[in-house]
Amino acid sequence: MTALAERPPAPDSPLTTEPPQHEPVRPTGRLLAVILGIWVLGWVIFQGVATLPLGRATLTGFHTRLNELRDSFDAARDNNFFLEYVVGGVSDGLEAFVVRAQDLLSQPAFPRPVPEIGWLGVVVLAAWIAYALAGLRSTILVVLSFLSFGLLGFWAESIDLLIITFTAVLISVAIGIPLAVAMVRSRAVATIVTPVLDVMQTMPSFVYLLPLVLLFGIGQAAAVVATLIYALPPVVRITAHGLRTVAAATIEATTSMGSTKAQLLRKVQLPMAKRTIIVGVNQTMMAALSIATIAALIDGPGLGKPVIEALQTLDIGTAFVSGLCIVIIAIMLDRTTTAASQRAETERRAAVHDAARRRTVLIGGGVAAAVGVYLSRSYLWAADPDTLPDLGRPLADAVGSATNWFTDTFGGLTGAFKDGFTYALLNPFQSLLADSPWWLVAAVLLAVAFVLGGWRPALTTAVCLAVILGVGLWQDSMVTLTMTLVATFLVMLFAVVFGVWMGRSKRADTALRPLLDAGQTIPPFVYLVPALALFGPSRVTAIVAAIVYAGPAAIKLVADGIRGVSPTTVEAAESAGSSTFQIITKVQLPMARNA
Repeated sequence: MTALAERPPAPDSPLTTEPPQHEPVRPTGRLLAVILGIWVLGWVIFQGVATLPLGRATLTGFHTRLNELRDSFDAARDNNFFLEYVVGGVSDGLEAFVVRAQDLLSQPAFPRPVPEIGWLGVVVLAAWIAYALAGLRSTILVVLSFLSFGLLGFWAESIDLLIITFTAVLISVAIGIPLAVAMVRSRAVATIVTPVLDVMQTMPSFVYLLPLVLLFGIGQAAAVVATLIYALPPVVRITAHGLRTVAAATIEATTSMGSTKAQLLRKVQLPMAKRTIIVGVNQTMMAALSIATIAALIDGPGLGKPVIEALQTLDIGTAFVSGLCIVIIAIMLDRTTTAASQRAETERRAAVHDAARRRTVLIGGGVAAAVGVYLSRSYLWAADPDTLPDLGRPLADAVGSATNWFTDTFGGLTGAFKDGFTYALLNPFQSLLADSPWWLVAAVLLAVAFVLGGWRPALTTAVCLAVILGVGLWQDSMVTLTMTLVATFLVMLFAVVFGVWMGRSKRADTALRPLLDAGQTIPPFVYLVPALALFGPSRVTAIVAAIVYAGPAAIKLVADGIRGVSPTTVEAAESAGSSTFQIITKVQLPMARNA
């Protein structure tokens, strides 16, 4: 017994099993706190030293070389095969397509004093297409939207904007979805494409207007390309995100059954990511509409021109009405595309008699559309939208009066808020970034990038910092970075709060989504003027404009992510006794983290 008692345990005995070894957890929070402490200490000691300021009228060597490159490029334009035939061919093709569409739908087609299809024909055609693709509710929305263009006095401009938008969005989708598939399948493609998308999304649109003018001139072609550059990144990024979130188990099961990559993409990944892809297409449409004002600066047709002309005279009412037409277009396209994406599932569930009734309505609608087109080509009242009642001018006058009253009444309160926000948050943060030595800020940013993401983000940060130093705009970049970081924090805060609310409540989604569409599509110049009246020309005004501009997309994505959480998972958490707050913080937000 003694020998047995003293016998050492077998090697495989549970008594000798060592606990599993875990990967050491990096103390990220502590490292960031140490970096922040060193930064603040360095700022206290070296404040105002080596901040690299640049005078307003000062040109660096980089600026001079860019101007010389522009001049040589312009001089060699007519003798360069690529510019003359390739770029010129693309420009001529885009312009011919847009001009033909304008002659057909919006602008007088010589020798006719009106377009080939008048307003009545356009309305009934749009209604028929909407019913065929999206159903009755979308048809009603489309009819009301098109009628509002004429009633508000911006029929031709609205149709022109739709032409430019559809052209750019179709090209964006044709390029963006295959590019997103390539990014998902190849890490190398994603590594190359992602920085390009970053540049396209973050570079101010004014910066690439001049190169576009050099390449494509001014007018329709340049407007389409400018819209395309701005609208392409959302569909690429969101489609790639949707494809990546398809369950790995589903992909493995399909692959094990012998499916090819093409079958896997067509039968599994694209259908399962359909909702997210539709969000990407919607965001591309919103981006295309939001650049309407900028495109007008290079003679792009559409609603941007009346917006700019009104703001040049501080006519807030007219700018609002033309901007309202952009919002109406955005809501119409958003709802119609979403309904069209759900149409196939609805038709599969429909009974035979419902399908027969729908075919009958489509045939009758086609006949009505043909009659409407005939009337619009034969009678002036059906061709000229000026024959409709004018509701735009009274609305513009009312908006102008309301804006003046609001700024006079609440200007003092908003001024106090601006001063408090500036002195309590913006000034200290900007001083920390812009008044610290450039080498200290660069070291801090590199260290933060390495701690949070590793050597690859640190390398990217190093390249970006080197570019900023090379172009000679260090201090201005730090001021911009201050406003960007503050605005980003506030945008993410609003995105979580309102996105969770919309994702959990259909009523909240119905109430807030039109406001988000308005904020995302109304030209920035329209809401910038009231913001200037309330806050004055200040950094707070820029931050408010950035929140209005960037917030809607972030809120929609969070809401889509919350809705994408499996109801079974939520029900399991509820049955376990979790509170609403616990479900949001422990289940829905973590599972929707990628959104």
